[in-house]
Amino acid sequence: MCRYGMTTYKPHYACFQCRKTFKRRLEKDIYDGFDKFRKQHPAKCPECGDLMADMGLDFESPKKKDIKAWSHISTLYKVGITFHSCGCSGPAYIPKDSDELIDHFTKIKEAYLEHQYFWARRKQDPESQREIAKDQHKNGTFLYRIPREYKEGTKNKPKYDSEKAQIYWNEKVKEVKRKIGEINLS
Repeated sequence: MCRYGMTTYKPHYACFQCRKTFKRRLEKDIYDGFDKFRKQHPAKCPECGDLMADMGLDFESPKKKDIKAWSHISTLYKVGITFHSCGCSGPAYIPKDSDELIDHFTKIKEAYLEHQYFWARRKQDPESQREIAKDQHKNGTFLYRIPREYKEGTKNKPKYDSEKAQIYWNEKVKEVKRKIGEINLS
């Protein structure tokens, strides 16, 4: 059962400069009635006034003296890893240090390169229903991971744009390389 489904919890925000976390009041606690459509304002640190990072409901902050852990959490946030989840199973894999983080992104990059390579070798879409079913069974991992805008045709006779799919996976690889670069700079 989802632990966040029955009760509303306050979101956790972190200030990496002050090495402090705060729970922010919910908009519904502040505004009611006509003000319910009011725009959410960014969270600012009460101590230093800088913008705070939305870390998610599953975030547990390290001790203030643990500078190395705070530095790692700051790096995680910079590369887009936070502690958001629906509450059923908790957040996804969170690497414990920079080496694990680089290994994690290297594995992701290798998977993206495998997808890019698949689309580079794909010559044409199958024509008969039997070939289509065989193709979907054999290559479903690659066929179902591209966005809908690169798919055309019907369910029974799908058409894929291999060139756009290659470009899509190339952009994903560049994004992961950028994140690995940010980790190395930290």
